[in-house]
Amino acid sequence: MYQLVLTTCPDETFAKELAKQLVSSQLAACVNIVPNLTSIYSWQGEMQIGTEVQLLIKTTQDKFTELNEKINQLHPYEVVEIIALNIQQGDKHYLNWISETLK
Repeated sequence: MYQLVLTTCPDETFAKELAKQLVSSQLAACVNIVPNLTSIYSWQGEMQIGTEVQLLIKTTQDKFTELNEKINQLHPYEVVEIIALNIQQGDKHYLNWISETLK
C-alpha cells in the first residue's frame, strides 16, 4: 500500500534538510516542499498563527513506522504533525517507481 504522509516544518531550510534525509535513507521516494503555508491552531490553550512549510512525502505503508521515528528524531517541534493517507489509486508507472525507489 502506498501512502502520502503530511508534515509541517518551521522553515524552508529545515524542510529541505528533512526531505533530503528521508529520501537518502530510502524512507521516501519523493518529497514535495510547499512554502508559505499559514497555520492557525490552538497550542497550550492559546490561538496561534504562523507560517510553516508543508511536506508531501510519497512512501509505502511498510516504511511508515521508521519514517515517523526519523521525523520525530530530527524535528524541532514538541508535537509534530505526521498524518499518513493511504493512496487508493494512482498511475501504475508512478506507483511502481515508488516501489522500486524504496527497495
